[in-house]
Amino acid sequence: MSSAEVVLGFLEEAESWRLRSPQFPSKVGGKPAWLSQRGLPSLPGLECEICRLPLAFLLQVYAPISGQDRSFHRTLFLFCCRTPECYSRNDSRCMKVFRSQLPRRNEFYPYDPPAEDEPPSDPEEDQSVLSVSGLKLCWVCGCPGSKACSRCHTVNYCGKHHQTLHWKHTHKKECCKEAPTATTSPLLFPESELITEPEEEEEEKDTKECEAAAEEEEEGDGTQRSVDVPSLADTLEETDLEEMAMHETEDNKTFQQFKKKISPEPHQVVRYSRGGSPLWVSSQHIPSDQDIPPCTCGAKRTFEFQVMPQLLNSLSVDSTGASIDWGTLAVYTCSVSCNHDDQYRPEFIWKQDFSSDQHTQIKHTQ
Repeated sequence: MSSAEVVLGFLEEAESWRLRSPQFPSKVGGKPAWLSQRGLPSLPGLECEICRLPLAFLLQVYAPISGQDRSFHRTLFLFCCRTPECYSRNDSRCMKVFRSQLPRRNEFYPYDPPAEDEPPSDPEEDQSVLSVSGLKLCWVCGCPGSKACSRCHTVNYCGKHHQTLHWKHTHKKECCKEAPTATTSPLLFPESELITEPEEEEEEKDTKECEAAAEEEEEGDGTQRSVDVPSLADTLEETDLEEMAMHETEDNKTFQQFKKKISPEPHQVVRYSRGGSPLWVSSQHIPSDQDIPPCTCGAKRTFEFQVMPQLLNSLSVDSTGASIDWGTLAVYTCSVSCNHDDQYRPEFIWKQDFSSDQHTQIKHTQ
């Protein structure tokens, strides 16, 4: 890890008004609490690159940059596909991340910070339209929605897919009724606030003992594998076997370090450390500098935060067979946090998965 401070994120229930845009929230699930009301991501930009269906909002992190006025308000938005089959191993095409930022003086929010303990006079903010820009939002996902129901003209959608989903869910019964029943979109993840606290630095005196234990454990696994798969040794050169054993040992060592690092705070769902380093779950599929593309402004992208596998437990996505899954999601952002005509800027996400053995172990520790 870099010496940069690490801030941990945890889930906590919160009143709904605390999770709306004027409060500048960090949160998981529900609909996005958009920061800027202009320059939102395009509909094609919010599609899964594999199945081409609209992505669902996963989480947002409020991360202003001290001393940089253009980033006085700054939020990162992460979206993911709801189709389990799109979650191929170490493939991040089913996810996208965007950055929005505003100076302290802007057209959407007061100059002074909002009251933390007082709900606004109108706590139930209208989530169907952005108040200042007038941009209409999709009832299902909360993303830009220019397509209205052709019968009642009171509900908007981002496209045909979400219109059909809402029609089957409740709108067929409610369309053209005076007071439609308030229901929650079936696409949304459960909504919670992300609260943060600094990670406490622990003594590293146990590191060597931990690594030694990991090596002993791996040696045992290696012996078992050679018994289970005797034909493998017959078909591989000795150097190949040595290389495989080395990879397995390194992989196990990385995973043991991951488990040890999160053990003091096992319920963490986000690790934030702008300019720091991710905590990897595996020694495989770790990006090189060349794997992280520069920002469109030309500046280098640096690590900012990662999403932990523990978050999956609260998303209600477990199912038999294919499921939404990851080992960790590392988000890299423009190192200068550039502006570009007040548009939401796409950033870069790297998905690293567990090996099957690791996945079993982490499930048991949660």
